[in-house]
Parts: sequence; structure tokens; C-alpha cells
Amino acid sequence: MIEVNCETDFVSKGPKFKELCRNLAMQVAASPTVEYVRFEDIPVDAIEKEREMEMKSEDLDGKPDNIKEKIVQGRVNKMFNEKVLLEQDYIKDSKMTVDEFVKSYIATLGENIQIKRFIKFELGDQEDDDEE
Repeated sequence: MIEVNCETDFVSKGPKFKELCRNLAMQVAASPTVEYVRFEDIPVDAIEKEREMEMKSEDLDGKPDNIKEKIVQGRVNKMFNEKVLLEQDYIKDSKMTVDEFVKSYIATLGENIQIKRFIKFELGDQEDDDEE
């Protein structure tokens, strides 16, 4: 399920907007690693935790600190970009990102469109009960 917002009811009820929403929902369903809408949505502590783990990597031993920092930053960015919906390659056209796909609809419809949030439901996925 995905929440996509636009400015007017007229656009939200139109076939192009519905098509956009359907394609975005398919993107989320087809992307098992997606967790966040945009990079800014990632908690700072999650980024720091991943950075600390990468800094302890054995393959970085003996490298100068400034080089280590650049390598670690690249690895962390790559890992989190796979988890960010707007940074992923669009499933129907890998030459564009999801962000570029949404911007193409903004240009077509002439209205601001934003993905607010999403949640994934997986077949057979159950909530853990706290009952004993």
C-alpha cells in the first residue's frame, strides 16, 4: 500500500494519476529491499551504526584514515540507496530512477506529486503475538 499525494481532487481521480500510483505500488512490491521513501527518511543512528560496522571491516586495516572514510561513506551510501524507493531503478525502465519516473508524471500532469509513505504486506507474513 502506498500513499501518493497531489494538489487537487481533479488530478487524483484521473486515469494518469491512478496509473502512476499502480506503477509505484508494483515497484514497492517488486523491491524486497525497499524500506524508505527518500534518503532523508533514514534515521541518523542507523547510518551511524552501519558506518561503525564498515569502519571495523578487515579489508580497511592499514589504510589511511581519510581513505578509509571515503571508502566507508561510499559503501554506506550504496547500501542505503538500495533501500530508498526514489533512488532505485524503475522496474519497467531501468534507464530511469523512480524519482525520475515520478517527475515525468509531474511534468505530464502539471501538478506537484509526492510519495508520502508505503507499507509492504507479504503473503504468509504474520505479526508476532505477545501472548504466551
